[in-house]
Amino acid sequence: MRGVVSADGRVANFLGIPYAAPPVGALRWRPPQPVTAWTGVRPADHYGNVCAQPASGDGPSSASEDCLYINVQRPALSEPRERLPVYAYIHGGGLITGDGSYYNMEKIVRETGVIGVTFNYRLGVFGFLAHPGLDAEREVSGNYGFLDQQAALRWLRRNVAAFGGDPSRVTIGGESAGGWSVCAQLVSPSSRGLFAQGIIQSGSCQTQTAAEADPAGTRFAASAGCSDSNPANAAACLRALQAADLVNDESTSDFTPILVRGTRPLPADPRSAIHSGTFAHVPVLIGATRDEGRTFTGTDVGWTRSDYEHWLNAVFDTRAGAVLGQYPWPGNTDRLTPAYLAGAILTDAGLIGPSSLPIEAGIGGCGTEALIDDIARYTRVYAYEWATRAGPGIVQIPGYADGAGHAGELAYLWPNFEEDGVRISSLFNGGDRQLSDQVVRYWGAFVKTGAPRVAGQPSWPAHSPAAPVQLSLDTNGHSQLLDDRAMSAEHHCSFWQRVG
Repeated sequence: MRGVVSADGRVANFLGIPYAAPPVGALRWRPPQPVTAWTGVRPADHYGNVCAQPASGDGPSSASEDCLYINVQRPALSEPRERLPVYAYIHGGGLITGDGSYYNMEKIVRETGVIGVTFNYRLGVFGFLAHPGLDAEREVSGNYGFLDQQAALRWLRRNVAAFGGDPSRVTIGGESAGGWSVCAQLVSPSSRGLFAQGIIQSGSCQTQTAAEADPAGTRFAASAGCSDSNPANAAACLRALQAADLVNDESTSDFTPILVRGTRPLPADPRSAIHSGTFAHVPVLIGATRDEGRTFTGTDVGWTRSDYEHWLNAVFDTRAGAVLGQYPWPGNTDRLTPAYLAGAILTDAGLIGPSSLPIEAGIGGCGTEALIDDIARYTRVYAYEWATRAGPGIVQIPGYADGAGHAGELAYLWPNFEEDGVRISSLFNGGDRQLSDQVVRYWGAFVKTGAPRVAGQPSWPAHSPAAPVQLSLDTNGHSQLLDDRAMSAEHHCSFWQRVG
């Protein structure tokens, strides 16, 4: 392959490398298959196709199924014999949207000397549709995108040494759906040995059973015009549909992609496995943002007190009164009051979805606190909370402070990150740029050594039952080490433990 060097000459980029065969035709809804070898020199100077997905704030829609490509970025002057540590990032987007190209690794490669890797995996119905006609034995049902992730990691194990990487020093990381994926990879028997460390940013261990997944898949098939009572006929109908039609059908359906447990790649419930210690005991860096829920309530402004109470009843039913008592409607309000109230509840309770019954995802607040504690009982853990409320955030509403919302840290780690066509880092001030440099060095140190220790920066010791501490990451030199009790109090975790 022939790659391309960055403008400053410091990063060598090898982009758009196929790591699995295009999952088209008969390979749609099949486990990933090997790549057909090529002859000669293959150009690797541009990203591969974006996997099929609807339009979103991250970018336009795509109908491409030929999308299983990986990108390797390394220090330009490194040599293969150096065996550099590798950071393989699994992108987020709810398992519905996203693309490896959104997360250009040049900054972390340039400033810390690691090899950065991103890749695409099948999304939405293409990656996570469970249907009795697609996999009657439930071997891999609904986990095709998850298997793509493992195929990319196996490709790294075989090939990263040729780029100067050490296959025994691969750290996998991910945010949001990427964080869910990392938790599942920690538990999956078929991922053992593919990585040495993990980073979970605003993730959880959410999965569903095949008994829960199949009805959702059957409803989607019916909405797409494939309602034959014979599962095999319905599957043949689905496979005959055009990719663009499937993307459109998904956009108008209630289908929600979720990993499926009780299958070959995920025989156990990942959250239960973490609690019991039956997972890969590798070092883990894990945390969430201070106000995860604000990103999801950013447009839910204008509620009255009655609207707010109606939402509480819809979400919490018989517990609504207790939640209202803990999060009361204040005497003095403005147009952002309901957004901040709902955002605080979603954050603290670890829920997603302000307008309907929530998915119990455990992202942020008390859900993340519990996950940190469970992992720390078995392996070395470094915990953090993304605390800055001064940053621009990804929800651009005048006067709405979303800087500590879900995904608020992404632009600090990946300066090219965009939302609705806006490069978020272009809105940074001096304090934001300082925090960006700080967090990139912390992440790079963890990838290189298994511990986020950086000279001249606040100490970040491991979290343990005996010393439950987290690093609060903030702008203007305000990053500081905090006791877990302060975090739990801020998110009212004793209340949520009582309420459930």
